[in-house]
Amino acid sequence: MSNYFQQHKKHFSLVQFVKNALQEDVGDGDHSALATIPHTQKGKCKLLVKENGILAGVEAAKQIFKLIDPKFKFTELIKDGSSVKVGDIAFYIEGNTQKLLTAERLVLNVMQRMSAIATKTNYLQTLCKGTQAKVIDTRKTTPNFRFFEKWAVVIGGGANHRFGLYDMIMIKDNHIDFAGGIIEALQATHVYLKKTKKKLPIEVETRTLHDVKLVLKNGGFQRIMLDNYTIANTKKAVALINNNYEVESSGGITEKNIASYAKCGVHFISIGALTHHVKSMDLSLKAI
Repeated sequence: MSNYFQQHKKHFSLVQFVKNALQEDVGDGDHSALATIPHTQKGKCKLLVKENGILAGVEAAKQIFKLIDPKFKFTELIKDGSSVKVGDIAFYIEGNTQKLLTAERLVLNVMQRMSAIATKTNYLQTLCKGTQAKVIDTRKTTPNFRFFEKWAVVIGGGANHRFGLYDMIMIKDNHIDFAGGIIEALQATHVYLKKTKKKLPIEVETRTLHDVKLVLKNGGFQRIMLDNYTIANTKKAVALINNNYEVESSGGITEKNIASYAKCGVHFISIGALTHHVKSMDLSLKAI
């Protein structure tokens, strides 16, 4: 099993995911397969690539097939993160034909979305070439599918932001406004961490250069987010921060302007569209 599974197994159960997905899709039986295929029949399929891009989800598919039937024989031909073109075959899968047909759509749904996210991430990261900027995701993910979406970002050459609400304190605009101000929010955060004895990194969102100056004077965090800054103000903020903290650009960043933001000297560029605005890659599981 991949390192990504090991890293996040505390907060994600592949067994439970597959169980829930099959309950949703299969219910009391895959009656199409049960009606047309003898229960003892064996079969073989290939994963056919029908669109150019970055392949993602091969390891996920392998583990899903294993959970559905440990007797399946999985032959990997192309690894996660590889560039693929129309006509490539990613893997072969052999075993009980009824179970192959039942597993087909779940595997494809996972791989098609993961591959689309990996492809988009790879493209945007390429646009940042020659800079230190790393493209990262957000929490704008599909409920109960975040694990796969964030894994796809990593496969595509990007990196994960916080995985959820539990592994980083991120003081955003609403926290600041409800707390009474950016300094008040920071101070309350330190009181909370001391009280709970938790050791969590802190990121604080800033909306203006004045905010940047305030938090720099106060300190006590690891990363500053520059939310919806212009290119010009991003450069000014980076100069003010002077490499004393990590800097993240966020908001309004597209493939048309990402290179300009990257060249400002920021460390991270977060893009929600990586996971909430992609079109699934065309893949197919075909009998052979």
